[in-house]
Amino acid sequence: MKIKEDYIKEFVSSTERAAYGASLFVGKGDKISADKAAVNEMRKVLNNIDMKGKVVIGEGELDEAPMLYIGENLGTGKGEELDIAVDPLEGTNFVAKNLPNALSVIAIARKGNLLHAPETYMEKICIGEGYSKNLVDLNNSIKKNIQNLADEKGTSPENITACVLERPRHKKIIEELNSLGVKIKLISDGDVSGAISVAIKKFKIDIYIGIGGGPEGVLAAAALKCLNSQMQTRLVFQNEKEKERSKKLGISDLNKKYSIEEMVKGDVIFCATGITDGELLKGIKSQSDEFESETYLLHLESKTNKIIKNITKK
Repeated sequence: MKIKEDYIKEFVSSTERAAYGASLFVGKGDKISADKAAVNEMRKVLNNIDMKGKVVIGEGELDEAPMLYIGENLGTGKGEELDIAVDPLEGTNFVAKNLPNALSVIAIARKGNLLHAPETYMEKICIGEGYSKNLVDLNNSIKKNIQNLADEKGTSPENITACVLERPRHKKIIEELNSLGVKIKLISDGDVSGAISVAIKKFKIDIYIGIGGGPEGVLAAAALKCLNSQMQTRLVFQNEKEKERSKKLGISDLNKKYSIEEMVKGDVIFCATGITDGELLKGIKSQSDEFESETYLLHLESKTNKIIKNITKK
């Protein structure tokens, strides 16, 4: 069932305000204060929306306030029951060090329609639109996935570009990609925007591979579903505590591979506002009593896919 389009403007406002809050700490080396400011601004807007919202993808548990925590109720208590996934500040290091591509991100679906992913790692593989279904698979070798993709594109692996998060855990993946002659774009942070890059033609990224955050995986899935792209994920657990937490969230098969349709069911809205200037969006530009923002808005049912530029009172 479709989410009311009346909500869209308010959700855009939530990421705009969060981005503005974080922007006050750009270059100040204080990622904790930046995150807190983004959370406070986003929470304020969300609590004024006529909805029965619940955070299913958040920044922590109840005892980790001031984060927008998993299970937190948002809104006035009137209106539709909605699942909310948030990352008020994606790229805390980008803000602290005044680097490009920091974003404030939110995704919204009807109650029960977003995967309740725990705060664990998540294995991910993503490709853009127009490919055969199940062309790539987490159970395949890197070589097989790259060859499948190259064959479908009618090219060779040397003409494929992969985006990978630069982490020690990806050493083997990077070595395999190098052995195939694949072009690699390494990113230092920004798991959501990295995954989404496969669906945005100007980035010229063919595949996103690697292990990132579980919550970020669901946010990326919301955007990629709107963009008719493919994504497959699997949770990665580091200890028994993480497994127990996942079971409490209703995940019984800990080794399950999730398709994009299983992560995000039905209609979905995705908003991302730039905090610092980046490849997709310009960051917050502060004036004396107002600020300029750019927000990437996606809505599945209305097929909305656009960048919104706003000037807002502080």
